[in-house]
Amino acid sequence: MRGIFAAGVLDAFLKEKFNPFDICIGVSAGATTLSGYLSNMYGRNMNIYTKYSTRAEFINIKRFLQGGDLLDLDWLWDISLREIELDIDKIIEYKGKYLVGVTNINTGNIEYIEPNKNNISRVVKASSAIPVVYRSPIEINGQKYADGGISDPIPVKEAYKRNAKNIIVIRSRPKDYRMTVSKSYYISKLILRDYPNLIYALGNRAKKYNESIDFIRRPPNNINILEINPPLDFKTTRFTTDLNILNNDYKIGLKKGKQAINQWYNSCEKFS
Repeated sequence: MRGIFAAGVLDAFLKEKFNPFDICIGVSAGATTLSGYLSNMYGRNMNIYTKYSTRAEFINIKRFLQGGDLLDLDWLWDISLREIELDIDKIIEYKGKYLVGVTNINTGNIEYIEPNKNNISRVVKASSAIPVVYRSPIEINGQKYADGGISDPIPVKEAYKRNAKNIIVIRSRPKDYRMTVSKSYYISKLILRDYPNLIYALGNRAKKYNESIDFIRRPPNNINILEINPPLDFKTTRFTTDLNILNNDYKIGLKKGKQAINQWYNSCEKFS
């Protein structure tokens, strides 16, 4: 649900017709919000967060305790595609590359897939499929995948590997946030014991996250990175369903997105 911030940032970009990017990379909720941005559908992400993701059909603790999914991604994707149809053709026709990061549950490694018209729903859904709270990995081309944020939570180095020189990173945490190993990791180790490489990736996630922060703060000399963060008073957590909080934090994203456009042009001008 912290993706509500990115939803606001990207809607600000859409409102200003701001899309200077040769490549867009998304993992986890970022893959979903990017799909709404690249389909040029202002407000779609906001509607999904506030009108669908807050419902008991999606987040349901009782269902989880009875052996089901805490987050029913299948229901969310089916109803959102049916009621707010995603303009998939526009995404596929995008002039740049759209890459979605997914974690191979057998290797524990990140894989970046450029979705096509036939698999985009599965690919983007897989990138948000958090193990344990969504129990079934998603199969794509004979391989099983889960949340891309496990193995590469901030894919800024991937952008650099692909020769990006001017990079925007939209985060879901305040600027000073550093990740530590989650307490839920130890529960995950038990539940996911059949996937040792995935367990390793989960245990290594905080290290990868913090290394990406270090890269953003101290990039190579030939790279310009603009980091967009929610403020310290950002209240949305992973499972927030309070509409007042979500609406307010979306507006914060809108404001930050508008500010970022000016910062982008100024930083690129200085860099050049």
